[in-house]
Amino acid sequence: MSRIAGLAVLAVLMALVAAFPAGAQVAPPPKPAMETGTGGAAATVDPYATQAAIDVLDSGGNAVDAAIAAAGVLGVVEPFSCGIGGGGFMVVYDAKRGKVDTIDSRETAPAGMTDTTFQGLGFDEARFGGLSVGVPGTVRGWETALKRYGTRSLSSLLRPGQQLADEGFVIDETFEAQAEANREAFDDFTSTRDLYLTPAPEEGSTHRNPDMARTYELIRANPDNFYTGAIARDIARTVQHPPEADTSNRPHDVHAGSMTPRDLAAYRALRRKPTRVGYRGLDVFGMGPPSSGGSTVGEALNILEGFSPLGATREEALHRYLEASKLAFADRGEYLGDPKYVDVPLRGLLSDGFAAERRSLITDDAMTAPVGFGDPYPYDKGNPGNPHPRRGGSSREGKSPTHLTVADRFGNIVSYTFTIESTGGSAMVVPGRGFLLNNELTDFNFAPGTRNSPAPGKRPRSSMAPTIVFDHGRPAVALGSPGGSMIPTTVLQILVHHLDLGQSLPAGVEEPWASQRNTPAVAAEPTFRAEDREPLEARGHTFSTSAEIGAATGIDFLPDGRQQAVAEPTRRGGGAARVVQPD
Repeated sequence: MSRIAGLAVLAVLMALVAAFPAGAQVAPPPKPAMETGTGGAAATVDPYATQAAIDVLDSGGNAVDAAIAAAGVLGVVEPFSCGIGGGGFMVVYDAKRGKVDTIDSRETAPAGMTDTTFQGLGFDEARFGGLSVGVPGTVRGWETALKRYGTRSLSSLLRPGQQLADEGFVIDETFEAQAEANREAFDDFTSTRDLYLTPAPEEGSTHRNPDMARTYELIRANPDNFYTGAIARDIARTVQHPPEADTSNRPHDVHAGSMTPRDLAAYRALRRKPTRVGYRGLDVFGMGPPSSGGSTVGEALNILEGFSPLGATREEALHRYLEASKLAFADRGEYLGDPKYVDVPLRGLLSDGFAAERRSLITDDAMTAPVGFGDPYPYDKGNPGNPHPRRGGSSREGKSPTHLTVADRFGNIVSYTFTIESTGGSAMVVPGRGFLLNNELTDFNFAPGTRNSPAPGKRPRSSMAPTIVFDHGRPAVALGSPGGSMIPTTVLQILVHHLDLGQSLPAGVEEPWASQRNTPAVAAEPTFRAEDREPLEARGHTFSTSAEIGAATGIDFLPDGRQQAVAEPTRRGGGAARVVQPD
């Protein structure tokens, strides 16, 4: 190389260093809401996370590897919805074995919790502080998935998230809005105030989280550091001694929890059998108890399958969708809980006979809600139990979860929903560790004596519904959504629009949504079609307004072998859907 050429190269390198100095923020990648192509696909709520998944897929990693890389990034850039301080549910299709597996990394109640822990408390009083924090399961869930299906180490897959935490990322509108919505609670805890309000995040500015980067570094070195080392001790200390600020003006006491390092050391993620129902010749796989997602979506589909076609008109189809949801939620509320602690008649709930019995209640007019639950026990083979051994009760679920969907070129698929429960979780950042703790235990019923009442080591009922659909053994569509108790209806409505009404998956995801959860009024987005609403009201449905329902992501597996990645285009600021090799 000539001296002049060498000087020119040096000048270019110096210019690049000046433009991108060490520690500069990582600019956001592209953010398409839909992309079609080959080589693998990923859809998440955030462009950084989707890019991390695409990078893994492009370099030869599989769907599980890519999903965990994306999840690690989401814990940094979407910290108010998910992260290592929470838990979730993963549905995995292993193409080599031709099998669907599910991994339960749901949080558990500490050993010191009883069925009267929440009795007499309001939701906010229970949520903010240590009382609501369940033992986090996310890291163990990642370990379990990688051990069974992964090809990369957790250390390598957490590197993108660690880099973003260390170097910083560009704050988007959703991050700013969620921090602002939690300002009052965040300001009451010193560690949270210091991380997220000093200064307050602004769209377009840079956010760095060096504590989170160091936490990821420890987990990369050994995941046990989270459950048996210094991180575990810091989590337990935060739960038992909430870092409440002297200036706190909480209207209620901040309650301490009982979690100990022993609770963390005892945590296990569990592989569980998926739910499975047939629908219009397709096989629909979902998440079983303690999630109610698979059973609720599955029961509703079984009810709807008896109508062929689903409706002579769009309005009739939507009427039946709402009525089936109403019935499935009545049964969900009565029978679902942690199967280690209570009998869940899952076989009966998903039986054709029980579906026929429930379907017979649907007429041309809306049933007055709430409707009563049915009796699935006669259809629950081998289970003669008392039809109503424990009452189901009610609970309140936050809308915080995030969902990601990934597929690779080998045919493997991951549908994964994880969360810290309410947006902002318990509002407590673990001091010096950079992550928020969940408030997942508020998913328990506050009243004792129900299937979903608290107990030591118990997992609260969830609504998360990661789903994969197959057409004669070939993947057809994978999807899921956030949205708390509205998750099952969101997934169900997308399936109805896609499979019965003939909409493309992007159109189904974008569709204005309405959610019937056995309540007197149907929760509907303001944009819910006027042409749907008026004839449904004529049938007796009443509506209330919900500003936003869900924010789904999914992948449609097209007949020609291409994959169509789909993300929410507008809700929660929209997501990012990419493929490795776009058309």
